[in-house]
Amino acid sequence: MQSKKAGAAKPAQRVIKKYPNRRLYDTDTSTYITLAEVKQLVMDSEAFVVRDAKSGEDLTRSILLQIILEEEAGGAPMFTEAVLANIIRFYGHAMQGFMGSYLEKNVQAFTEIQAKLTEQSRSVTPEMWSQFMALQNPMMQGLMGNYVEQSKTAFEKMQEQMQKQTEQMLGAFGLKR
Repeated sequence: MQSKKAGAAKPAQRVIKKYPNRRLYDTDTSTYITLAEVKQLVMDSEAFVVRDAKSGEDLTRSILLQIILEEEAGGAPMFTEAVLANIIRFYGHAMQGFMGSYLEKNVQAFTEIQAKLTEQSRSVTPEMWSQFMALQNPMMQGLMGNYVEQSKTAFEKMQEQMQKQTEQMLGAFGLKR
């Protein structure tokens, strides 16, 4: 006889409950987990949501930010103080919505480049590596050129949207550009 749990379909999104004592409970494995284990779920591209055990409020962003904070404090930070200060300056700014989208598209483009490099490097022999190292500059320029082009396109779209919004605002006040 099959158990009820074994016969049940696995949920599309893993649910993790956060209790007032700051403990995280994975409802999929019926165990308490650590922040490091939540980080591993992210690394494994597992779909999950973190909910407050009492209110059901979605706490996923808060937990992800906590993981980033721990990573940044743990030795080899990704962001310089200047980058963090610039990100903070965009909060409450008219460009805040555009900046989030711009960063998301750039990170996605960078991730795609990384995935292509990883895929291409799987079948590389030591001899091929030496040839690759000799040719890396043109190849990297090609890959980075695609990334820069995508970044430029996203930035140009952002500028166009801002210009349209500015013209609409000026028009609403009876001012023409």
